[in-house]
Amino acid sequence: MAPMAGVTDKIFRKIVFEHGAGFTVSEMVSAKSIVYDNKNTFKLMANDDNVRPWAVQFFSHEPEILSEAIKRLGDFPFDIVDINMGCPMPKIVKNGEGAALMRDPPLAGRLIEAAVKASFRPVTVKIRKGFTPSTVNAKEMAHIAQESGALWVAVHGRTRDQFYTGEADWDAIAAVKAAVKIPVIGNGDIFTPETAVERLNCCDAIMIARGALGNPWLFSRTLKLLETGILPLPPTRDEIIETALRHLRAAENIIEMRKHLCWYTKGLPGSAETRRQINNAKSVNEMEEIILRSGSNEELY
Repeated sequence: MAPMAGVTDKIFRKIVFEHGAGFTVSEMVSAKSIVYDNKNTFKLMANDDNVRPWAVQFFSHEPEILSEAIKRLGDFPFDIVDINMGCPMPKIVKNGEGAALMRDPPLAGRLIEAAVKASFRPVTVKIRKGFTPSTVNAKEMAHIAQESGALWVAVHGRTRDQFYTGEADWDAIAAVKAAVKIPVIGNGDIFTPETAVERLNCCDAIMIARGALGNPWLFSRTLKLLETGILPLPPTRDEIIETALRHLRAAENIIEMRKHLCWYTKGLPGSAETRRQINNAKSVNEMEEIILRSGSNEELY
């Protein structure tokens, strides 16, 4: 399960893990905020004890700060240090972090080396195809990750200036796979089990992001298709409602849950009206009533 800001919190990671996600990643956290002991940052790293292995994903442009943050989390129960070098958001990029590091491969290498030196855990890296179409350099960045000691590299098949528009370039991901010895994880536009299985021809593993929003069954159905060659039936309306309610009842922030419930109910009969009601709901009980009334017994996805 790909790291996604504002999405991949403790309960979300638990749900996708139970549906077969072999690895989960926290929302990205600021290395500087850890060094400065920001309490809200530590909340992003809450995790269920049984959801393992998992990674904490850091963003930083300062090797010394990243090193210090990793050392401070020496006793924290996670398994892998992941470094974000792909986030396209302006507030991250303008600080020289996230996808901005695609424009500064030497600094990217120093960050990875600092993390590897500071950590007794494996270090991994998430990159993009490039920053712009004219500066595609994922193969170079993957080589740097490999030589700097990264365990694997995950590649989103879009440039930074694409954000999440257009189509992910899986030929670019396959080219990275052919260029390095470390495992390559492919990411981008995986919305169905059939696509997931097909994309495994390009890389060593796949990372699912938006396809799992409201649809953790994408993991379990993909695994079953891989194991048997037979595409499993999609979840029923009742299975969707049950999971949505479980997610809601475990959530700490009902405002944040609005988007999750809208994702779960997408495609159900009357979903437009359901979304309108969800976005106006003020309490968990009100949201529960809306969810229980939504849809019918049709199968979805």
